[in-house]
Amino acid sequence: MNISEVGKRAGLPPKTIRFYEEIGLITPRREANGYRVFSEKDAHRLAFLRRARALGFTVEECRQLLGLYHDDTRASADVKAIAREHLARIDAQLQDLQQMRNTLADLIAACAGDSRPDCPILRDLAR
Repeated sequence: MNISEVGKRAGLPPKTIRFYEEIGLITPRREANGYRVFSEKDAHRLAFLRRARALGFTVEECRQLLGLYHDDTRASADVKAIAREHLARIDAQLQDLQQMRNTLADLIAACAGDSRPDCPILRDLAR
């Protein structure tokens, strides 16, 4: 498969596939003319990466997860630990977003939204 074909199968743009190759997450075979040739295994690996990135795993976590996926002697506890750490980061981000939302909602409620120049939203942003 060429890069366009594998990209369609994996749901990734060629630019992302080239990036993954550049950082060593995939290593497609190269023909004599330098063109990449992707195998079924490459397509599966790219789909795995797409799904992991869609769940918000970092590139380094994806590297670890791929390593564990291909390790028949892996302990599922190792995979769970990576996922648990990621979930803790997501929970922290959700808490931060909720705090931002609450602050913004309070500022909007405090703003008269009329023709006067006084605006608590701008006052808060300027402090």
